[in-house]
Amino acid sequence: MSKTENLAQHLEKLHINNMYKNDFYWTWDKTDDELDAIFTVADALRDLRERNISTRIFDSGLGISIFRDNSTRTRFSFASACNLLGLDIKDLDEKTSQIAHGETVRETANMVSFMADVVGIRDDMFIEEGHKYQKTFMDALDEGYEKGILEQRPTLVNLQCDVDHPTQSMADLLHVIHEMGGVENLKGKKIAMTWAYSPSYGKPLSVPQGIIGLFTRFGMDVVLAHPEGYEVMPEVEEIAKKNAEESGGSFTKVNSMEEAFKDADIVYPKSWAPFKAMEKRTELYRAGDKAGIDALEKELLAQNAGHKDWSCTEDMMKLTKDGQALYMHCLPADISGLSCKEGEVDNSVFDRYIEPLYKEASFKPYIIAAMIFLSKVKDPVAALRDLEKRGGKRKEF
Repeated sequence: MSKTENLAQHLEKLHINNMYKNDFYWTWDKTDDELDAIFTVADALRDLRERNISTRIFDSGLGISIFRDNSTRTRFSFASACNLLGLDIKDLDEKTSQIAHGETVRETANMVSFMADVVGIRDDMFIEEGHKYQKTFMDALDEGYEKGILEQRPTLVNLQCDVDHPTQSMADLLHVIHEMGGVENLKGKKIAMTWAYSPSYGKPLSVPQGIIGLFTRFGMDVVLAHPEGYEVMPEVEEIAKKNAEESGGSFTKVNSMEEAFKDADIVYPKSWAPFKAMEKRTELYRAGDKAGIDALEKELLAQNAGHKDWSCTEDMMKLTKDGQALYMHCLPADISGLSCKEGEVDNSVFDRYIEPLYKEASFKPYIIAAMIFLSKVKDPVAALRDLEKRGGKRKEF
């Protein structure tokens, strides 16, 4: 039996009917079976591609990407995912579009979606704005579809907002599943999601929030560590607590990186901006107060500089389980002695884990492709089997 057939048989047992024609905003909106389905389809698509079998389920159509913040990995992962399934990709550049001339979100949404099957949006810079933009965009598409302007309604993949980064956290978790030898081996494993020093400010909260909001669903012992004043959104912490109670795992908060790293199986040191500061930044942004934003940046950089000891050093790694914890990062990392003088992680630690880090990143295109696949294919089990049966070659050798 092939790996894809084995995965298809597993997919048959899952209750996933609600995924068809539905959007993907946050991981905590999805059931356990729906998350399982994404991991399963991602692995199946990867298996097919590794065997040079075409996974094109579209012979035309567009994937529209809208990045309102800089991106490398997520931008190319979305493009790769669309191409893997047979969609062309078009990136909307707001600076060269009519948005720069005052075009509304409602108008933009419909104008770019005439032949689109999926829209990927990244908007993570301002608290209370990212998810709001995505929701406003998709509500406009609902209206366009209902009134017959659009012959189909594209589905959304959240490529990062102010609340969650689902494609990143799910790629991270699939990496962990493979590293640990199966999802059944996650229960009881300790992951330290810790703040780390960065010489820059304003990094989104959605990565740590995505991790605590997802990993707590799998019976893991999730520790959120940060200096005082670097809290994340309280509502996401509540989600993590609830998840841990239901899964039999735990969710704890500490103000010590050493305590978080002690006996950890996985460490994820990553800088982020304080939630309260990001709220203030949003207020200044709405008021158009550039001077206020500049002053806040200086204040936050000075605050960061008081916590340079929050770094993933060789000594810190020795505190982990057998000194061999899996080091993870969404990339790019601030690497001490390489990309900056002092940063999130020592160059020696980063260099030692470079291959696992690249493997971690390699799961994202397949996670995104699986999200699209499950939202656009009514019978994903039959579709996977049909792809394998047809056995169309992706390329000729």
